[in-house]
Amino acid sequence: MAEFAFKEYNDVEVYAEPAFAKAYGGKFDAWNSVKTAPKGFNKDDPNINLIRLKNFVVTHKFTDEEVHAPDFGKKVLYHFELLRPFFDLMSDVFITDLNGVSLLDD
Repeated sequence: MAEFAFKEYNDVEVYAEPAFAKAYGGKFDAWNSVKTAPKGFNKDDPNINLIRLKNFVVTHKFTDEEVHAPDFGKKVLYHFELLRPFFDLMSDVFITDLNGVSLLDD
């Protein structure tokens, strides 16, 4: 049975961080996921909610007023900075195998 583990953080730390949760809703948009645990994964895995996802998407919608405000560029930058831990997590997950060994090494 395969196990899906994060090295130094877990799934909650990235999207439950207060500023990230406020900006992006505190969860990944789960509009495209499998209904059960994928073959080889334990249905009781603590990260099954992430394992079932086919996409890892977060969104933030700006109002028309925000877009037209003079500080809109700063708001966009702030929201991109909030995404950095998410990008780091996805990089770790997608370039390593289930044992945490890099898939990029020869």
